[in-house]
Formats: sequence, structure tokens, C-alpha cells
Amino acid sequence: MTKISIIGSTGSIGINTLRVVEAHPKALSVVALCARRNVKLLFEQAKKFRPQLVCLFESDEAPWLERKLKPLGIHVVTGPDGLIVASTLASADKIVFALVGGVGLKPIFAAVKAGKTVAIANKEPLVMAGELLQKEATRTHAQLIPIDSEHSGLWQCLEGRDRKTIKKLILTSSGGPFFGRTINFRNVTARQALRHPKWKMGPKITIDSATLMNKGLEVIEATNLFGVSLDQVDVVIHPEAVIHALIEFVDGAQLAHLGITDMRLPIQYALSYPTRFVNSIPSLDLAGVKSFHFFKPDQKRFPCLGLGYEAKRSGGTMPTVLNAANEIAVQKFLNGACRFTDIPKTIERVMGLHRVVRNPALNQILEADTWARSEAQND
Repeated sequence: MTKISIIGSTGSIGINTLRVVEAHPKALSVVALCARRNVKLLFEQAKKFRPQLVCLFESDEAPWLERKLKPLGIHVVTGPDGLIVASTLASADKIVFALVGGVGLKPIFAAVKAGKTVAIANKEPLVMAGELLQKEATRTHAQLIPIDSEHSGLWQCLEGRDRKTIKKLILTSSGGPFFGRTINFRNVTARQALRHPKWKMGPKITIDSATLMNKGLEVIEATNLFGVSLDQVDVVIHPEAVIHALIEFVDGAQLAHLGITDMRLPIQYALSYPTRFVNSIPSLDLAGVKSFHFFKPDQKRFPCLGLGYEAKRSGGTMPTVLNAANEIAVQKFLNGACRFTDIPKTIERVMGLHRVVRNPALNQILEADTWARSEAQND
């Protein structure tokens, strides 16, 4: 029985993780559940899965939750300290991180420091401090497992292979809701940008897909997870979203990871690793797909991808600044406070003002994050 903590249980990744747990009750159980603010859903999840503890990050409704869960013997914690308690719980074998944004960095670092096996769905901490997390994981013998579909695909293609034989890592992108469309980006609404053609995701990551910032973040994530140079990571547009990632060997041969667009697949493998569970998820029907298409990304129309490469090339604290400015700009767009085209402009402006700190410690990364968020609010 593998015991898991889910940090971000009420979002799309967390909900799908619980669906995987439910499908494999003899192999998986839940010892901790955490949510940012969705107290009602968190309560229902706790009633059903009976963890040892739950964490409600925003604590306003914690007293209500405590009253409801006390008869069940479930302990309630709150805030950043509560996230760390849930992320380092002694009884947890694997910690699934599905919180959106940089708020997950401290608890992920705490889990790695505690030597846990950490399954990461949210890109931001690996973008902000991927190199630091890998160093700490080496020291504590913790394991970082990607849940993000593209990086899970790369991880599975790379498994057991001599890294000297690898020439390229290739990330695919569906292109988001605006690929191949003639549209004035200045007039794009949040409702339009949230209509992803393939994946059902939370609002922040869906907007990142629309701007292609998700690929900019994934490029940085790939370099940090797999120890490759920036020049070894490519991105191609693949509208069918069947091939999630490819690796190219030094002899020119390529190996691809294919699957249906269902996040339960990479989640389940992260939880079952190093084995594989049988499941009832539909198989990929290649005859039904019929054809694959690939295109080079248009970085002039979607400048966020290029900003991702630029941030990694600058190094140090710049990826943190990229991520923080993007989070603020996306939230402003969702709130109707800026245009779709203002997202890359805000990021580029904040990056241009930043003085990079080389080889930053965790506190310097957090300071850069705070500064960039404040600066991005000034537009």
C-alpha cells in the first residue's frame, strides 16, 4: 500500500489523483489532503478518503472545517506551515504537488529535504528553483517524478538510457485555442482564451497554454529535471496532442511517447512507479487519429515562448522573475485588468528591470519572486 499526500487536492490534478486512488484501493491510500480555499470540496474529499490530516491554506473557514472533521478524527492545519506539515508527513510515501503557482516552492523543498518521493504537477517550483531542488534531492536521496504530461513522457522515454546517447528533448504543444486562427490578440477575452481544444485544466495553466508560456516554463523545467542544456530542448506544435514528447538520439533516431489526453495516465504512472497498474482508461486509437501534424511555433505571435528561453539563458533568479511576472499578468487578464497582449509585455518589462543573482539560495529566490510580483502589479 503506497500512502500519499496530495498538495492541491481540489484542483484538476488533485481531483484526477483521487480518481486514480479510487480506481486502485488496494494499492493506494491518502494520508493528507490540502487545498487553497475550496473548503466544501475539501470536506467532501476528507469524508470519503479519511486522511490523517487536511490543510486549508486560506484559514478563514478552518474553524468550520475543524468542527466538521473532528468527529472523524481528522486533524486540520492551515497556512504555509500547514502545507509543510502535510508535505513532510512521516507516514506519506509519495507527495503529489498540484498547487498552482510559486506557493508550492517551500513545501516542495521541505519534502525533498525530508527525503520524500515527490511527484510534481506544477511547473512553477521547478522553474524557480529546479537546480536547487535537484541538488537537495541528490543530498537526501529524494526522488523527483514529473506528472506534467510532456515531462512524464520525456522521463519515460529517457528511463534507463545513457544520457550521452541523447541529442535532443522535444516537447510538443497542442498550440492552444488560437493556433492557426486569424485573430486580433488585443481583443481576446478570457472566455476565448480558456477554451482549450484538448485538455481540461485550471484557468492559470489554460491561459499559459494560450500564450505558449506553458512551453516557455516547460523548456526551463526540462533543463532542470533532466540536466540538459537549453540548446538541447526544442518545441513543436502538434495539434492532435497525441505525441506528448520525443527524444532524439545522437544517431538521428527518435523515440516518442504517445497517449490519450487524460491526466490520469501520467498521474497513475507517478504513483505506481517503478511498476505499472492496469487501468480502465480508454486506449489510444491510432486508426481513429489517422494523421499527425507538426509545425514550428510562431514566436512573433507568441513571444512568451521566447521569453522562457531568454530567462533560462540569463539564469540565476531570472526564471523566478519570469514566472512571478507571468502569474501576476495572467491573473490581471483573468480579472479583466489588462489585455491578452499585455501579458508578454509585462513579463518582458519586469525581466528587463531585474538584476540577476547567480547561484541563488532559497531566500534569494523567494526575494526575487516577491520583487517581481510587486513590480508586475505596477502596470
